[in-house]
Amino acid sequence: MKNSLKEMAVSFLQLVASGEVREAYRRYIGPDFRHHNPFFPGDADSLMLAMEENATKNPHKTLEVKRVIEEGDIVAVHSHVKQKQDDLGGAVVHIFRFHNDLIVELWDVGQPIPENSPNENGVF
Repeated sequence: MKNSLKEMAVSFLQLVASGEVREAYRRYIGPDFRHHNPFFPGDADSLMLAMEENATKNPHKTLEVKRVIEEGDIVAVHSHVKQKQDDLGGAVVHIFRFHNDLIVELWDVGQPIPENSPNENGVF
């Protein structure tokens, strides 16, 4: 049975977070992939190398998925990402666009979780 786009997006993020960046790319990234992270050139290889470098620097990185939304060929994943175990981490949203069951476009936005927040509802 075929995985849903939601499952593919989450699997991609879990592989990347666990340091298996090339496997994530092999399974899920389409040939015309582009991304919108403002800190790197927009091609697949630039982002892959940055993800690998991050995985090397942060071998205990965690990603806890809070919610996943799918509409047509778009999937949004809202996660709690920690680079190191003791970090408060950040709230991150990855938005994927799929074509033929492969990721062809990616946006990511995030905010650090503050130590003290007046919001009684929390970040998640």
